[in-house]
Amino acid sequence: MTSIDLSLSFKAYDVRGIVGESITAETVRAVGAAFVDVLGLSGQTVLVGGDMRPSSPEFAEAFADGAVTRGAHVKMLGLISTDELYFACGTLEAAGVVFTASHNPAAYNGMKMAKAGAIPVSSDTGLYEIRDAAQSYLDSSEEIPSISEGPHGTIEHIDVLADYSAYLRDLVDLSGIRPLKVVVDAANGMGGMTTPAVLGDTILPALPLEIVPMYFELDGTFPNHPANPLEPENLRDLQAAVKENGADIGLAFDGDADRCFVIDENGDPVSPSAITALVARREIARAKALGEETPVIIHNLITSRAVPELVEKDGGRAVVTRVGHSFIKAVMAAEGAVFGGEHSAHYYFRDFFNADTGMLAAMHVLAALGAQDQPLSQLADEYEPYVASGEINSEVQDKESAVSRVLDACLGQDVTVESMDGTTVSAVDGSFWFNLRPSNTEPFLRFNGEAKDRETMERVRDQVLAVVRNEG
Repeated sequence: MTSIDLSLSFKAYDVRGIVGESITAETVRAVGAAFVDVLGLSGQTVLVGGDMRPSSPEFAEAFADGAVTRGAHVKMLGLISTDELYFACGTLEAAGVVFTASHNPAAYNGMKMAKAGAIPVSSDTGLYEIRDAAQSYLDSSEEIPSISEGPHGTIEHIDVLADYSAYLRDLVDLSGIRPLKVVVDAANGMGGMTTPAVLGDTILPALPLEIVPMYFELDGTFPNHPANPLEPENLRDLQAAVKENGADIGLAFDGDADRCFVIDENGDPVSPSAITALVARREIARAKALGEETPVIIHNLITSRAVPELVEKDGGRAVVTRVGHSFIKAVMAAEGAVFGGEHSAHYYFRDFFNADTGMLAAMHVLAALGAQDQPLSQLADEYEPYVASGEINSEVQDKESAVSRVLDACLGQDVTVESMDGTTVSAVDGSFWFNLRPSNTEPFLRFNGEAKDRETMERVRDQVLAVVRNEG
């Protein structure tokens, strides 16, 4: 029996916990069994892989053992990025799991799960049922019972890296672009394995890309810097290297390589909203060329208003959704959307099973940059007409009261108020908007805002934050 409470590590979209405390080999084995039970996978294929964290191999084996006990036929994928799991689930039409804690520190590990076709397993689609079934196994003094209908399942080992790389290259042809020098910071994460395979020549023929590698050694202790490019300090090494090498572009992947951040030739970040708009333009054009009349693009409500404006201008239809990959993927499927983007640098593609992949987004940017002669800073200018605040957290105990104070302060102004995900206040004349969104797990109220000029953005930002924090 165990005293571990799985509710501590099962989140809304995935599983994350501290190794040896809230996630252990014992708990993972029970989750493997429950995964098969809840999703009805006895006699079917289950894919299991993991990232470069020290505990991932042990956890992958434990999960496989639990799954096999309940009758699944496990295919061990070995070292994989998260988007490699989605690729495998999509092309092999099988459910699977990858052991990763994404950008979290070295002490953490976790699980991202998907059904056949790369459909996400979240709190709305079985994740909590898997948690509860696994908890029952853990709380019992009995061994996990073997499936009664027949013998245990089987285990075999396969490698999907070559097929994954070829699949991405078929989606975006980089062979004819002008030569580019590309600095890639893998942060000792899985991008150190996928970048040479997809953009280099370790598996496929060389592309007109000179890759300058940074921190490609797979090391789940993250000896150089955390694998979280959303934090500006984690981009500093890449920014310096881009300028020192006279590179055309810099790419930064997070730990499991499902997100990618872009740096221009001057060392300045290109916002994920600009990348969303750039890729959206390419995907709209491609879909229209194939006969699609009004391609759909998904974006969350925190992305720049430049995204829906460009989509409509290019003859597409923009659909806004809540923040979070489960929401995006569900709307992608329901709308038949060709592409979706988030302010957090998650990019989703219909041709990639509606799943997110940082590598495919990076390839689109390289294709756009390499198809013309402008530097990236000039190319990106078209997609960043507004000034954004970035996400700013305020520690607030009574979040509802803070939002109410802000709305009271807005009374009499010519604004609209929406409540899709938090509270969004927009000026009727289009000069600014801001969103206040409460964290579900921390005492934070998150502010994101945007305006037509820096002076307006800073004025609105400072006024709203002063009210939120009860200052002045």
